[in-house]
Amino acid sequence: MNSLQEVYLDNNPFPSWEIPETVKEATSLKNLSLINCNVTGNAFSGPIPDLSGLQSLRLFNVRENQLTGVVPPSFTGLKSLTVVNLTNNYFQGASPLFDKSLAWDYLLWDFAKLVSLETINLSNNKLSGSIPKELATLPKLRMLDVSNNDFYGGVPKFREGVNVVTTGNLNIDKDGPVSPSSGGGSDSGSGNESSKKSSSVKIIVPVVGGVVGALCLVGLGVCLYAKKRRRPAKVQSPNTNMVIHPHHSGDSDAIKLTVAASSLNNGGGGGTESSYSHSGSANSDIHVVESGNLVISIQVLRSVTNNFSEENILGRGGFGVVYKGELHDGTKIAVKRMESSVVSDKGLAEFKSEITVLTKMRHRHLVALLGYCLDGNERLLVYEYMPQGTLSQHLFHWKEEERKPLDWTRRLAIALDVARGVEYLHTLAHQSFIHRDLKPSNILLGDDMRAKVSDFGLVRLAPEGKYSIETRVAGTFGYLAPEYAVTGRVTTKVDIFSLGVILMELITGRKALDETQPEDSVHLVTWFRRVAASKEKDENAFKNAIDPNIKLDEETLASVEKVWELAGHCCAREPYQRPDMSHIVNVLSSLTVQWKPTEVDPDDLYGIDYDLPLPQAVKKWQASEGLSQTGDDSGSSSSVYGSKDNTQTSIPTRPSGFADSFTSVDGR
Repeated sequence: MNSLQEVYLDNNPFPSWEIPETVKEATSLKNLSLINCNVTGNAFSGPIPDLSGLQSLRLFNVRENQLTGVVPPSFTGLKSLTVVNLTNNYFQGASPLFDKSLAWDYLLWDFAKLVSLETINLSNNKLSGSIPKELATLPKLRMLDVSNNDFYGGVPKFREGVNVVTTGNLNIDKDGPVSPSSGGGSDSGSGNESSKKSSSVKIIVPVVGGVVGALCLVGLGVCLYAKKRRRPAKVQSPNTNMVIHPHHSGDSDAIKLTVAASSLNNGGGGGTESSYSHSGSANSDIHVVESGNLVISIQVLRSVTNNFSEENILGRGGFGVVYKGELHDGTKIAVKRMESSVVSDKGLAEFKSEITVLTKMRHRHLVALLGYCLDGNERLLVYEYMPQGTLSQHLFHWKEEERKPLDWTRRLAIALDVARGVEYLHTLAHQSFIHRDLKPSNILLGDDMRAKVSDFGLVRLAPEGKYSIETRVAGTFGYLAPEYAVTGRVTTKVDIFSLGVILMELITGRKALDETQPEDSVHLVTWFRRVAASKEKDENAFKNAIDPNIKLDEETLASVEKVWELAGHCCAREPYQRPDMSHIVNVLSSLTVQWKPTEVDPDDLYGIDYDLPLPQAVKKWQASEGLSQTGDDSGSSSSVYGSKDNTQTSIPTRPSGFADSFTSVDGR
């Protein structure tokens, strides 16, 4: 082992094996390359071996494996290293124990000990903190690229000839970050590419997350890439590429929640130089977003949806296709793969800002956003799975799908659930939100048939102090409020109108736009208004408009009539004539949970006839109890107006001087 100088075992997917401990005895080893060899890193039970004795080691490349544990800090002491590549493994755990005062988020000042470094490329990541001044002491450094990160503070003074790139760091030259999630979203692709090709000292290291401190990967140089992994004949297991750490509000950098995964552009070429290249849609940075968001890798979503197969499609919408998936622990999810034409012009920062908004929406009648994925131009949202599908399926397609039609009680409960969910958006969330695309296909049902509102791709934060914003018209014809369709001006009343249309659909069983109807009845709202106008003259027209699948009795008919009236108010032509969502909730809840008195037990009446006026009821009660109003000389303790010593509870006598009845003058 002492004379061993080079080991190349690239692209040999052996059965699971470990890097032997004896490798530390190869003190003359110069090149160790184990690319894509299914190395399992001590069976996932500990760190890779200590390499501190390999002082001649120049190349250490173990990318595309399944190494786990803590990256050994011994790398910082290997002065001969020129290339280290740890990409696409599952390293985790705390950073090496360096002085906290010298710590840098994800990186440490000990890189200044690597005196051979010529190029450090840290672009397009979520690194934060200040740029360590110790890096300015590197004698051979020619390029430092920290573009598109979240660094703040001043830039250290480097010697002449060192190219320092800091573009995309919004807080450079500021005392601290403006917000935890600030940072650029642009890609510095071509510029980074050229700098890599001219560099002789490189390292690529992915970050999977920090447990208590930031995860440190120490080497000759660091480029934190998180790209989707593409290995030939190798499928990523969902339970091995997630490392989740909860966000702690007290320290925005110390504890974060991240699920990261990455890939290189090629499937495992042999050369060290070419292995660093990346391009186009293959890129996917690790995105750490505050507020507890979950970042999920593209390979996990491909795996659980069978590579987005047709068999897994739950539905299609204006913003993309929704696929069903199931995680390794049995959790079922719905993955919305947004159309590239819809999101291609949407900046990364804007998309992440919307995600931050969406994850703050927590309500029992809103479909929960579980996570998201950014991979090149891909934008994927992961929601909780609702097994009973959409309200549209139950209302309009129940025969084709061999379901039972919804009875009126269930329809009323669904309407109330939707109203409560939207009420939360309008008034009960931390700020006011407008959905803008309420319709039956965006109302999902769980196993208990309780409804949740979904599809918040159109949710926009309403500006404080305003109740409307001007925006691009987006929604579905048939559910659009007239003022919104004409002017593009949106208020919460837009959602009220849409809910009114849904109430009409629940009552009639007809679609908002139904081409199967006669031409003058295609538009549900117009037809509904016409029937409502003739309702008093023709009661049968009203009854005939009700969905025949609703079994009508006297109580149900009265309930339907109230909802009919409410739906008409919701779809009033003028926004100010429509009720608020809280009023709709009150009306629907009064119909859903109606109070009814229980049967009265005669023993609970104590002999009092409550159907009589109070004076007569008292006299009758007194007679039945054998009580006297005259205060006779019998001295009976049962006398209603007995002596002052009588402690029985009874109606007291009227003091002398009081009138027989009260007038307004007495109301003082």
